[in-house]
Amino acid sequence: MHTKKVIFWLLLFPTLAFGQTKNILNTFRVFAKNDKVVEFEKALANHAQKFHSGDWKWRVWSIDTGPDATGYMITEGPNSWEQIDTRNDISALHTADWETNVAPLTTGSSMGITGYYTFMSDLSTVQLTDYADKILINHMTAKPGKINAAKDLITKLKKVWENGMEAVAVYSLTASGEPGYTTETRLKGGFKELDEGFRKPLQERYMETYGQGSFANYLKDYEEAVDKRWSELLIYQPRLSSK
Repeated sequence: MHTKKVIFWLLLFPTLAFGQTKNILNTFRVFAKNDKVVEFEKALANHAQKFHSGDWKWRVWSIDTGPDATGYMITEGPNSWEQIDTRNDISALHTADWETNVAPLTTGSSMGITGYYTFMSDLSTVQLTDYADKILINHMTAKPGKINAAKDLITKLKKVWENGMEAVAVYSLTASGEPGYTTETRLKGGFKELDEGFRKPLQERYMETYGQGSFANYLKDYEEAVDKRWSELLIYQPRLSSK
């Protein structure tokens, strides 16, 4: 009986080893030349729909505000690290299409954020693939040695988001620059969710959750843990994305 159990687990091991969670997004940003926007969008859509499907599907977003405004954010995945590690070489035809038809229409060296983002299900109030067409992204960079303190701040915010019925996806930046977190508020009701009257102010909701004076403590902890923070609004562009 003992031998049979050993054999069972040995047979099961490959499934356990390779059944990794698909929680990694690969993202990068590109910027079209001012006089080539129409041509760029057509070439980008053709490339996405011809070469990016299945596990390597592209979702393309226009960046409406922030330092990268007028650019495009492209997300690939979600995938597991195992899939990324064993991905076959990109074909010569694939590379040639990008270099010949898309890249010449971009500003080239003016690339924005590029990196891997790990979805944090324990910090989020929405499932990874429960998307919305309009999103508010907050980028948070932790001070040296304060990444765990930054995570604690988000952990506390999760209850506030839940009480306010906010759909927020949280990602950690993985091996892609300064350590930090990105929160993506999915505006399922559209930009009207940003209106001051749509929800109670964060400060008020925070104190309703944690008590009087708690928000002042939050701000103090935030100052000690966070080096910098910036925000942006993006809109999903299905016509430019993989089909």
